[in-house]
Amino acid sequence: MITEVPTMPTTIEPAATRDFAAPVDDATIERTAEALRAKGYEVFVADDFATARQIVLDKLPKGAEVSQGASNTLQETGITGVIEESGDYDAIRPKTRKLDYTTEEGRREGRRMGAIPDYWLNSAAALTEDGRFVFASNTGSQLGPIAFGAGHVILVIGSNKIVPDLDTAMRRLEDYVFPLESDRLFKMYGSPSNISKVLILNKEIRAGRLTVVLIREPAGF
Repeated sequence: MITEVPTMPTTIEPAATRDFAAPVDDATIERTAEALRAKGYEVFVADDFATARQIVLDKLPKGAEVSQGASNTLQETGITGVIEESGDYDAIRPKTRKLDYTTEEGRREGRRMGAIPDYWLNSAAALTEDGRFVFASNTGSQLGPIAFGAGHVILVIGSNKIVPDLDTAMRRLEDYVFPLESDRLFKMYGSPSNISKVLILNKEIRAGRLTVVLIREPAGF
């Protein structure tokens, strides 16, 4: 497991990009959806970004407290923009951005606000065909709400993230997702990322807590 990257990561090879960037076929999507339903999840399959976005918004009561992890998928589908800019929801992230993290009080309030929202939105690094999700984080801030803290979790997954098994899921995370994410952060902040903490979600035992929206199109990386 990579835990430290002192310099900007190198560009991944085109072949690796093709391996993990392409969508899977409809049969694989349906097989994955059935595996998720067998675990008790509510599952939707959307043909495109607009449909996926509407499914998510239909699941969120107006005025609901909503937060999310940093996600290219949520950004690309337009979900982040609606949540944080429409005024229809009690969006948590804009509030946490205003806190003073140089103080202990600000850091404590940021942890508290981010840990237990009523609704948490996220994507994943990979989803196996038998219904296991792999998430990774540098700080771990998005893992706690997914694992336990949030009242409801909605996961939006492009079909490019569906892989056959857990070994392939970890390879997708380490060989494909991590270099792209680290490169993105290096360009934005001048510092790369780390795979510091990993969460594997095998099953959610709280009935009705987790909803999955699968998109036939590729989304995120």
